[in-house]
Amino acid sequence: MSARTPAGASAEPARASRLKNGLIWVFGALGGILWGYDTGVISGALLYIKRDIPMTPLLEGMVVSGLLVGAMLGAGLSGRLSDSWGRRRLILAASGVFILGTLGAALATHVWALIAFRFVLGIGVGIASVVVPLYLTELAPKHVRGGLASLMQLLVTVGIFLAYVTDYLFHDSGAWRWMIGLGVVPAAVLAVGIITQPESPRWLVGKGRGDEAWRVLFQLRGEGEAARAELAEIEETVRTEREQTESLTFRHLLSPKLRPVFVVGMLLVFFQNFVGINTIIYYAPRLLTNVGFRDSGAIIATMGVGALNMLMTLPAMRLIDRKGRKPLLLWGALGMCAAMVLLAVTNLSGLGYGALLSVLTLFGIGLYIASFAVSWGPVQWVMLPELFPMRLRAAAVSLCVIFNWLFNMAVALVFPSLLDTFGAGTNFVFFAVMTFLAFVFVRKLLPETKGRSLEEIEQDLLRRTVHGQPDPAGGADSVPVSSGSSVSP
Repeated sequence: MSARTPAGASAEPARASRLKNGLIWVFGALGGILWGYDTGVISGALLYIKRDIPMTPLLEGMVVSGLLVGAMLGAGLSGRLSDSWGRRRLILAASGVFILGTLGAALATHVWALIAFRFVLGIGVGIASVVVPLYLTELAPKHVRGGLASLMQLLVTVGIFLAYVTDYLFHDSGAWRWMIGLGVVPAAVLAVGIITQPESPRWLVGKGRGDEAWRVLFQLRGEGEAARAELAEIEETVRTEREQTESLTFRHLLSPKLRPVFVVGMLLVFFQNFVGINTIIYYAPRLLTNVGFRDSGAIIATMGVGALNMLMTLPAMRLIDRKGRKPLLLWGALGMCAAMVLLAVTNLSGLGYGALLSVLTLFGIGLYIASFAVSWGPVQWVMLPELFPMRLRAAAVSLCVIFNWLFNMAVALVFPSLLDTFGAGTNFVFFAVMTFLAFVFVRKLLPETKGRSLEEIEQDLLRRTVHGQPDPAGGADSVPVSSGSSVSP
């Protein structure tokens, strides 16, 4: 590492470093927005695709879930690729995948071509879901890293909202190809913009390129001492991780020490998907037309749902470190359960089509979205890295993210067929039960991680799973989750 200021850099004003940091966040934000846009735009487009491309409920589910299968693959590949290619180069590759998938899906004339290009698009989404937060975390100043996971969730909701707005703008003409195809614009901007951005200094240090890492940090921080201190911290972290990190195997995960932690992590991603959020995000217009809305009215109402989803993520970003993870998840589960009960009752009570059914359905969906957005939406992404010990954290979180996409895909694939077979009311009953079980899971098994360092959480979880000791933060309410082990609420 060079301790000197790079030649010519001493005159660089602080304004330039702020601009460089700002551009990184702008282009990083595009990755999150693309993620949200491409997952959300299909909800409105489906109403009109079926006019040009006939499909059964199962094929409809495959069109939606094709993206999610691709996302599983993209998320699974991104860990190794980001370590070998670098964060910036992989984001550039992801933007190219976005462009290819978007254009192919927009121009598709057969259902299988549409499914195939949605799969390609999903690979880009999966890569973005892993690498964009990683890239931003590694370039962000220390004092803003804490809110990054919640910020990425906000950006995804912004993308979903923009997708719903696009669906509305083209609903009169039914131009579904334009709805999907406009996603190529932010993808192209991301491709051009990321070329101008620096590589992650953490990746550079890992590759033995400390001098380059120093130059990047100096440009970003605008001050030599801060850059030197941060570089020293990165070098120490990389050295420690090389000494402690292990390859993840199921033998590790099923060991007495880690089994309870792994079960808790998997249940967290399971419930986040099976409480029903994907049915609202992907199929809100379909649900609304099922209870009497016209296509245009369903699109407008869905746009309101997207705005609520985006706005209610903002208080979550403030409350997650003030009130804690568990209170948000508990109240969110109760709110979602109440909403699903309301939706089930109104749809099974025989109200028939009319203003009352429409108002109650919209209120129920709004309550559900608000409850999810302020709790389960952002909290999962904050808690997952906090649960696992450092030596296995990256691999374990990646595995959980892959299963997150798998659960997401399962719900998206079967829901149209279930809706067609059983109707909306029966499905709402199922999700009401799942939201109640999610409440029980959080209350009984999930540890609180607020205000505790990752090292404290790791040591406490491992100590309690071995010795059955109560959680200092949870008192005497610890409950066993496997033989001889406990995880407190």
